[in-house]
Amino acid sequence: MSMARKAQNFTRTTKIANDPCSVWMSASLDGENRSLVCLLQTIRAILESYYSRRMAGDRADVEDLVQDTLIAIYQYRDNYDLSRPLRGWLFGIARHKLIDYFRSQRSHIRLDLDLAEHISVNEGFESDVTTKLDIERLLGTLPSKQANAIRDTQITGMTAIESAARWDMGESDVRVSVHRGLRAMQRSVSLC
Repeated sequence: MSMARKAQNFTRTTKIANDPCSVWMSASLDGENRSLVCLLQTIRAILESYYSRRMAGDRADVEDLVQDTLIAIYQYRDNYDLSRPLRGWLFGIARHKLIDYFRSQRSHIRLDLDLAEHISVNEGFESDVTTKLDIERLLGTLPSKQANAIRDTQITGMTAIESAARWDMGESDVRVSVHRGLRAMQRSVSLC
């Protein structure tokens, strides 16, 4: 092993050893309960700050996310690789929990506001039916790839990954198809 490689490994090991959370994680994996308590209390404060900065919502939602993340960390702590920085692993879990939270909050059909303004003229039941028919008419003008991606992700509420699996496409291909399809629909409406 080269000297530079040894120095890099030493630096990484030293950084990990100097991080109290990593030390507590290591000790907790060896069965030290006091270290587990210290670790979870410290992580709680880190997570509260992380979620509070990213959510402009209810304090209860932040607390729910913190609890869910702490449970996941506790459940999966045996999977943690002690040679890697703990904070990267921790923030990876936190990011996934935040994404799951935002996905669970989707309860409406997302359409571009300009498009919805042009389509929706009247209020009430007739307006809803007309809007749905107009949207389907616009979707009919698109290539099937774009129309399917828009129906799945914007109307049905599927994720891009789910839609990609359904149509045997790549996730990024679904996202691009949605973007291009919505822009084409917007252009069609603005021509009317």
